[in-house]
Amino acid sequence: MKNSNYSFVFILPALIGTLIFIIIPIICSFCLSFTEWDMLNDIKFVGIANYKAILSEKEFIQILANTFIFAISTTFFAVIIPLIIADILNKKIRGNELFKTIYFLPFITPAVVIAIVWSWIFDPNIGVINMIFKTNCTWLFDTDLAMPILIFISVWKLIGYNIVLFLTGFASIDNSIYEASIIDGAGVKDTFFKITLPILKPTIYFVVLVTAISSFQVFDLIYIMTSGGPDNTTNVIVYSIYKYAFEYFEIGKSCALAYILFAIIFVLALIQKRIEK
Repeated sequence: MKNSNYSFVFILPALIGTLIFIIIPIICSFCLSFTEWDMLNDIKFVGIANYKAILSEKEFIQILANTFIFAISTTFFAVIIPLIIADILNKKIRGNELFKTIYFLPFITPAVVIAIVWSWIFDPNIGVINMIFKTNCTWLFDTDLAMPILIFISVWKLIGYNIVLFLTGFASIDNSIYEASIIDGAGVKDTFFKITLPILKPTIYFVVLVTAISSFQVFDLIYIMTSGGPDNTTNVIVYSIYKYAFEYFEIGKSCALAYILFAIIFVLALIQKRIEK
């Protein structure tokens, strides 16, 4: 009993932090989603009016579509590419550790720094891309190119982290399985699809889930590089939450949109879990 009391004392700071910075804000924001408040006047209860207003707005469908396009595309490429690279690195090629470091560097670089550097690279006036290829492309100001560029940068940033996760999964595979497959005459393709992928299913599920959740919550790149433009083509849900709160001062709508996003991610997580089973 005495040891249990000591254990509780040690975890108490973490519990207090969780209560103050996570649980209480969640409860408060959920309550605020049913109110009308501009941070100046009194809070007014409006029921589900905020949810109805958001779902009936014309821009919401486009914002939702942008969010899904970004999240699905980023998740697809940020899982497939690292899986292939991890499979190559797992074969202990020359310079293995160097490649791991190079791939991981973008992930540990702050998103703000990455956004600023890539904004400069794709700048239509002084950008390196236009200088190298002698073009006059507007890149981030082009409605057809802005979203693909953001997806490319997001995938580039996530590759290193996902490679590490996949290499951890590869480390759990017994080499004797591969040796037996070679003796049985299995080729590289058969080994990858019939041995590696089935064993890596739990790791793949985890990587897909984590990457999808982070992609649905993208904000830094949008805020710094495009501000939701051009013509609202890169506006996503989290950026809209920010705009409702700190540009339009509609705190109730901002919280309501946050819980709509939570519902979307929750449903997708359940679907992914179902598919994984």
